[in-house]
Amino acid sequence: MASAVLLVAPNAPAQNHTWVQLFNGRNLDGWVPKFSGFDLGVNYNDTFRVENGLLMVSYDKWADFGDPPHFGHLFYKEKKFSHYIVAVEYRFVGNQVKGGPAWALRNNGVMLHCQAPETMGKDQDFPISVEAQLLGGGPTGERTTANMCSPGTEVYRNGVKVPSHCINSTSKTYRDGDWVRVEIEVDGADKVVHRIDGNTVLEYGKLEIGGGNVIHYDPTVKKDGAPLSEGYIAIQAESAPAQFRKIEIMDLGK
Repeated sequence: MASAVLLVAPNAPAQNHTWVQLFNGRNLDGWVPKFSGFDLGVNYNDTFRVENGLLMVSYDKWADFGDPPHFGHLFYKEKKFSHYIVAVEYRFVGNQVKGGPAWALRNNGVMLHCQAPETMGKDQDFPISVEAQLLGGGPTGERTTANMCSPGTEVYRNGVKVPSHCINSTSKTYRDGDWVRVEIEVDGADKVVHRIDGNTVLEYGKLEIGGGNVIHYDPTVKKDGAPLSEGYIAIQAESAPAQFRKIEIMDLGK
């Protein structure tokens, strides 16, 4: 595979920033799983694993998604980030696990500015964060990817608080098996830009804690109205099998 080319906005800093690989292609060193209903570190049903150089979100050992559902997140635990570009190369493969919610079909995500994984409640479904939502299209119809969702957070566009939980991007549709590279540039709490193939597909900003769409959280962590200027990065497991061949970050060091 050819080396990835850095794609940044024209006004991006000119320093000699470099990509750092968060996923080493061999194992899950540096990462820790958290599934709702389980303690931190329990990799329920071996969902997150590495095979043939790919980070797998696999449901081949699940009989059913569960009631309540066992949403999972794999956190990069080594450090928090504030000003950075994170890039993932992903694809959807296989069938959704039995019992998975309809909205989670071919649905995964990169969670930005996550709360520390050890602060999540045992039964908490999603970390307080902003999600760059990764979606796959079916055999027919259109469906964007690199959308935004806001579990326990609020975002603004053009100075106005976004009233909905999610915002669609302007991307084209990518079908099952298509590899997609998504880059997300995050400028603290001020601005987030989603890009695919160098093209901007979504922009928003003024990130803060608040809103709903997250349950069983510690209220001392969810401090509504507080700016969300830094945090951890995580990959989701929402009932859809997926593969990642690259997860890398460029710390912009502001």
